[in-house]
Amino acid sequence: MNEIRLHNTYSGKTEAFVSQKSGEVKMYTCGPTVYDYAHIGNFRTFVFQDILRRFLKLRGFQLTHVMNLTDVDDRIIANAAAAKIGIREYTQKFAQAFFDDCRTLNVEAPEHWIRATDHIPDMVNLIERLQKKSFTYDSEGSIYYRIAKFPAYGKLSKIDLTGIQAGARVDNDRYEKESARDFALWKAPKPGEHFWETEIGAGRPGWHIECSAMAMKYLGETLDIHTGGIDLAFPHHENEIAQSEGATGKTFARYWLHAEHLLVEGEKMSKSAGNFFTLRDLFEKGYKPSMLRFALASVPYRGKLNFTFDGLQQAASSVERLRTFADRLKQGKFPGGNNPAMAARTAKAANDFDAGLADDLNTAVALAAMFDFVRDANIAMDKGEFKQLEVAAAQNFLSQFDQVFAVIQDDDAAKLKALGFGAAQGELSDADVEKLIAERNVARTRRDFAASDRIRKELADRGIILEDSRDGSVRWKRK
Repeated sequence: MNEIRLHNTYSGKTEAFVSQKSGEVKMYTCGPTVYDYAHIGNFRTFVFQDILRRFLKLRGFQLTHVMNLTDVDDRIIANAAAAKIGIREYTQKFAQAFFDDCRTLNVEAPEHWIRATDHIPDMVNLIERLQKKSFTYDSEGSIYYRIAKFPAYGKLSKIDLTGIQAGARVDNDRYEKESARDFALWKAPKPGEHFWETEIGAGRPGWHIECSAMAMKYLGETLDIHTGGIDLAFPHHENEIAQSEGATGKTFARYWLHAEHLLVEGEKMSKSAGNFFTLRDLFEKGYKPSMLRFALASVPYRGKLNFTFDGLQQAASSVERLRTFADRLKQGKFPGGNNPAMAARTAKAANDFDAGLADDLNTAVALAAMFDFVRDANIAMDKGEFKQLEVAAAQNFLSQFDQVFAVIQDDDAAKLKALGFGAAQGELSDADVEKLIAERNVARTRRDFAASDRIRKELADRGIILEDSRDGSVRWKRK
């Protein structure tokens, strides 16, 4: 197997990946702030994290993977107050939507989903540790982290601190307003705002302390991998390092991986530009989960992804090509024996696929390895040079591919139906389709071509396209 190498944002280098304990990986990923539905830019990062998780598992690592849900911040508090409901009640709808969206995109659940509001005592304990080491100071009921006491600040993001006003304090959690050097660990309550009564006073946690406390509770004081979007490198991840390492004196995370931004048709995604999409927006337009996942995974995570609707159609074609090939392997009739040249070709493709992912999750190289193989295998099949003894190896390679990319199984309709999309009145179930195809096969065997054509037209009218292969098998797909 190829050596796994990952680009570490902290060092700025691509490094050999070696976990602290052989065969085990402790990984923390920043999840969504559940004040609204997650958008496709968020899911670009979540799919990258899933590809990483799945590849490590394919390589035999046992993962302890934690993803947080930020369910307390200024937006959530304001929106919950406006709706006159509690924080938990307000965020539950969006948390559940996120879980549903992840399942729909085949994003695996981590070993631990955790919520900030369930871990307030852990955050208070961490703040108390920082207080004892003089990393904090109080001001008007809030507690702040003193950046000047942590000389390594800025090493992750390579941020130039000279333009940041030393000692300034900002109470807002949002990125664009957290440009001051010192940041809030604990915020004094404002009139009408939700707060907790704790040993360090009434208030609520700052955003950054949440991830530090929760990560260390579940994964220990040093993680193997910490991931997130590149927009989190500063200030969020920079502040996580300062808090965690200030308290423990140990390296907080050994590898930092960050996904680049997603653009839409070459432009920054924003509601004002009219190019802001959640998954559900795209499902309403008729796009399928598999094509979305493929499109989001197709560009290596460290490169900007230009999300286009033409690209979605290309993704749909790519997924269909893979599914058609999988069906051909399953249903095709191949000559007996083996072809050493084809066996070698399959082995090379599997190695190229692994090498691509091992090289800092280069999904473009990994996908090219698969599609070049599909092309060559189809040519061999057409020539009668793909033998029966090659089927198992090809299917095994396809299985390894799908353990990472998770797009070959054709369950789009079922997943959309579970979310309330599709499932048009009168839509045929898979079993109904198979029954009609079996009836058509019987008609064709009897040479009753009128009946055969009638069944084919009925299926077409109900959104089912049939493909008769050269070997006599029949494949089908929904429009």
